[in-house]
Amino acid sequence: MDVKKLVLLIGALLVAGITAVMAKNMFTGASAPQAEARPVVPAGPEVLVATRNLPVGTIINAESFRYQIWPQGLVQPAYYIRGRGGVNPQDLIGTVVRTDITAGQPVTQGALVRPGQRGFLAAALGPGMRAVTVGVSATSGVAGFVFPGDRVDIVLTHSVEGDGQPLRVSETILRNVRVLATNQRMNARNAEGNQVPTSVSTVTLEATPRMAERIAVAQTIGQLSLSLRSLADNTAELERAIASGEVQVPEGDPNAERRMLLAIANQPVESNPTYTVGGDVSRFQRRSVPGRAPQSNEDNPGRQVGEMIGAIADRVSGRGPAAGAAAEAGPPRGPVVRVARGNNVTVVPVGAR
Repeated sequence: MDVKKLVLLIGALLVAGITAVMAKNMFTGASAPQAEARPVVPAGPEVLVATRNLPVGTIINAESFRYQIWPQGLVQPAYYIRGRGGVNPQDLIGTVVRTDITAGQPVTQGALVRPGQRGFLAAALGPGMRAVTVGVSATSGVAGFVFPGDRVDIVLTHSVEGDGQPLRVSETILRNVRVLATNQRMNARNAEGNQVPTSVSTVTLEATPRMAERIAVAQTIGQLSLSLRSLADNTAELERAIASGEVQVPEGDPNAERRMLLAIANQPVESNPTYTVGGDVSRFQRRSVPGRAPQSNEDNPGRQVGEMIGAIADRVSGRGPAAGAAAEAGPPRGPVVRVARGNNVTVVPVGAR
């Protein structure tokens, strides 16, 4: 090979290598662009929205709503807006929903009614429901730990009279009944927003018209006591109703099924009442009520009056005490002879002296 060509080739390779090294160093040393985080500018003010479906009559608590950014062009004057109008969410606790509010929908000022306003208790009632008030004591009212919005069972305790010792009975006549108010308050919270147990003398309950009649009669029979229910009991009661066939769950529509199950879980129950008698608690108590023994003359004033009238009739007819005594002895057995002396007729058994 020609020496000149070989030198040129070697020189070209050296130049190419040097160029490649320089290019690599230049791109490697260049700093990559850094992304800068910029604060997100809110698209609009924060309004109060419902965290779940709030049907008519729902008593608002702290978990019923939250603030959410809302587009500026869709904000209405009736919305509760953070920082405007001195709105404090704690002041809305204890109010009642007047119109249905769906989950995620802004809460409007006209959709809530406050305690003391006209129609407040009527708004707290569900469709077709009634409000009935019962008297309670410190023991029958769960020591004041029953608050508006809780659900309770109603227990009737009374005595059944019979022959001898009366039968002691307690019956759970209604279950899953919602508490509307304690005394005259529908919100048992202090200035800090915490629920404080207080001694109450009356409790207002939500019931159907038939249940209201049963409660009114039960108050005249014996003493009513409240049994506070757990939140998990609503699911157990619903499962029992589905298993017994009382509830038919629709198929194919999950939303309709969810709404139906929620409505049933919030309804009071009056079927399948349970009871406990004194014999179930103590061996010295009875389990049933025997029939009463026949009443004596002292216990039966009507019989005494009848005997007095009979005695007067005997004297008028001339039968005298002997005839009255014979009449009290009962009708004679065997053949008899009737002896008439004027208007006085005497029955004499044959063979008697």
